[in-house]
Amino acid sequence: MARVQQRDLSCDVLVIGSGAGGLSTAITARKAGLDVVIVEKDEHFGGTTAFSGGVLWIPGNPHARKAGIVDSRDAARTYLRRETGNFYDEQAIEAFLDAGPRMLEFFEAETDAKFVLSGYPDYHPDVEGGATAGRSVTAAPFDARMLGEEIRRLRPPLETITFIGMMFNSSNDELKHFFRATRSLTSAIYVAKRLCGHFKDIALYRRGVKVTSGNALVARLAKTAFDLKIPLFTGTAAQRLVTADGVVQGAVLRDAAGEFAVRTRRGVVLACGGFPHDRERIARAYPHLARGGEHLSPTPAANTGDGIRMAEAVGARCEIRFASAAAWMPVSKVPLGGGGTGVFPHLVDRYKPGVIAVNRGGRRFTNESNSYHDVGAAMIADGAAGGETAAWLICDHATIRKYGLGYAKPAPVPLGAFIRNGYLKSGGTLRELATAAGIDADGLEATVRDYNRDAARGEDPQHHRGASAFNRYLGDGDHRPNPNVAPITRGPYYALKMIMGDLGTFDGLATDTFARVLDAERRAIPGLYAVGNDSASIMGGNYPGAGITLGPIMTFGYLAGRHLAGLEA
Repeated sequence: MARVQQRDLSCDVLVIGSGAGGLSTAITARKAGLDVVIVEKDEHFGGTTAFSGGVLWIPGNPHARKAGIVDSRDAARTYLRRETGNFYDEQAIEAFLDAGPRMLEFFEAETDAKFVLSGYPDYHPDVEGGATAGRSVTAAPFDARMLGEEIRRLRPPLETITFIGMMFNSSNDELKHFFRATRSLTSAIYVAKRLCGHFKDIALYRRGVKVTSGNALVARLAKTAFDLKIPLFTGTAAQRLVTADGVVQGAVLRDAAGEFAVRTRRGVVLACGGFPHDRERIARAYPHLARGGEHLSPTPAANTGDGIRMAEAVGARCEIRFASAAAWMPVSKVPLGGGGTGVFPHLVDRYKPGVIAVNRGGRRFTNESNSYHDVGAAMIADGAAGGETAAWLICDHATIRKYGLGYAKPAPVPLGAFIRNGYLKSGGTLRELATAAGIDADGLEATVRDYNRDAARGEDPQHHRGASAFNRYLGDGDHRPNPNVAPITRGPYYALKMIMGDLGTFDGLATDTFARVLDAERRAIPGLYAVGNDSASIMGGNYPGAGITLGPIMTFGYLAGRHLAGLEA
């Protein structure tokens, strides 16, 4: 064992991880007067949150009330009971529904965190208790120059979902301007101005500084942490927890100079991002991997389950209980320069009219305009019969030029490079396309023929695209009569292969309503807390709405910080 160096630290609270869970806990504890230290394994702070949409699902939030949206705690409770099924945890849900709005008010009043009401409906708005608006809020855009020199340590956004490094929220009007740039003078002018400003930022700061989504949330929280003089050490990995008489009293860390210890007076908080890159654990937890399939996660590579392993070493348990152990996300492999591969999460394209998804047999198997988690679960179920866990997005030339497809951008960005590097497959006829993509040609022709017959009227009797408010929300609102449905007409035709990925794990450490880690007998391990994806999701492996990860993460981070400070019994 390496010798621990004589540069040991002590503090009230050590937070391991710098995403929204770690930052919210640290800020809450510091505001309550505690001495806090944050350490981050990666060279950048922000964790998975920095790659996310920056959306929080908080029923009863103050922004919805101000907008006059009528909702009730009973409705939210009913919806969660329906969504979580056998995994409904009454104590955890009540704590979340009670503290969520208070958490949001605290951060907006006491920190640089600011939010705006999102237009997202719940993902299953027709389920009893579901809502068509008001439960999701999004981090407000932020000028990252406010971080000063610390901007260099802010995790950049996921490269594949930016346009030359430029960020925008997938659901806002800005993205619509980019889609309409070749068809609207107003949009073209807007895009030209936006590009000029972005290129200037790149020249001055080597990155975009108008940050949105999860990058804005992390930047806002980090700005507060730095203003509060909370040390945040990056490139510093936790090795093991330190215990005495069954109480967690710190951790041994490693940075470029070697190992050192941090001793804690109140507790250690694990916020290490779950286990999406723990190959051994996901091989057991993910059914498509267990049967030999592919998986490619766009989450940070440093999320290798360190927090969970350290907790297990002191008596905690991480059970694989949920049918969906992660937030499934259909992704595609993007060939990048230098032989590298990027990961593109299919967040928006599946919803657009004129795009369908088929399996290798050329058959549709789900409503492509459902949430990414639901489509991912459908892909896994479709592959369970012995087929490949994959799907191919299919569209015609007019559709790809209007909306793009995956990493391939709409007009006027050329498509040739994506066809040459194999990211897109193309064919003058559907049969040629099927041959190029390795799809059953008879099946594809029959599927498109049957789909087109109803799509010409904006209908989809097979899978009911456009039937829910959520389907329609990310469709094309200008397309009539159905924002999610249009026929696939003239070639050339295009296909793009999707495989399974995730946005983070759902299974994790058992915790109580103050985020204290529990042992095998469901007793709190003194001095040990877990927030974020290191703890098991209160959603039971389901995905009820936009922000159901970050909403509970920040809520229980807030509760953990207060409990560490003795403000909660």
